[in-house]
Amino acid sequence: MSTEPLFRRVPPMHALAAFEAAARLGGFAPAADELCVTPSAVSHRIRQLEQQLAMQLFERTSAGVRLTTGGRMYLGRVREAFDALAHSGGRGTAGRVRLRVSAPPTFARQLLMPRLPAFLQDRDEIDLEMHVGNSLLAEVTEPADVAIRWSDGKELGGVSHRLFEDRVGPLAAPTYIAAHGLRSIDDVASATLLRSPLLPWGAWFQAAGLSRPEPERGAVFNDLGMLLEAASAGLGVAMSTRRLAAAWLDSGRLVPITELTAPSPNSYYVTCTAADQHRPEVADFMDWLREGLAE
Repeated sequence: MSTEPLFRRVPPMHALAAFEAAARLGGFAPAADELCVTPSAVSHRIRQLEQQLAMQLFERTSAGVRLTTGGRMYLGRVREAFDALAHSGGRGTAGRVRLRVSAPPTFARQLLMPRLPAFLQDRDEIDLEMHVGNSLLAEVTEPADVAIRWSDGKELGGVSHRLFEDRVGPLAAPTYIAAHGLRSIDDVASATLLRSPLLPWGAWFQAAGLSRPEPERGAVFNDLGMLLEAASAGLGVAMSTRRLAAAWLDSGRLVPITELTAPSPNSYYVTCTAADQHRPEVADFMDWLREGLAE
């Protein structure tokens, strides 16, 4: 067993903070802005950390930096350590506990917010902290105990559970359908198709027997709620899951053009780190969400 003091073997906090910020923000310059230092200082601290660990954490490219495989694994351990320090005070003042939840905006508005009062009603000890998560990012941008992710599930780390299965199909405003005479699958294919990197058209094209590439024209939206609002405003046809679009369908702002649907290539997952899964408030929230959305 080593007799060297533990603090001498732990990397400097300023180096760990620089590494975590650069990984989270995607570069040394934004990390420097957050930490109020120069980009060269961030670079020096990360180089110091790499030397101490004897491993490369980032790949330097012409476009910036990106984590190596070892860097991604080490980032998870650093975040777990930071989180453990943040929660080292236990339940905090007067027995209260903070629960930080990150969720994509449309999921939060349509599926989570209507259910939250029921969760909090008998859990007075929980202080909930909600963050909007970017569905396009591989990592959540704010520290979170629980994160809801829109994903195919293949790249998720830690603990993850699929919340529900859903099917996708083309939706449009009734006035848009009438104005463009949309009645069939072929009519859909020739209409203005709204696009989103979160939900491509390929799965439905395949189910419809259409040998077509992804649309190259039409407005693009990086949020599914904006996509559905655009379709309800008459900008074109949206591809969406039925459950996420329930509010638009129930109000009649959007209607299915055809009953043909396809399994959604992505789903919502509730996730946490391996370390956090044993925290009672995290396990309780994840179980409650899974049970509520499985109904």
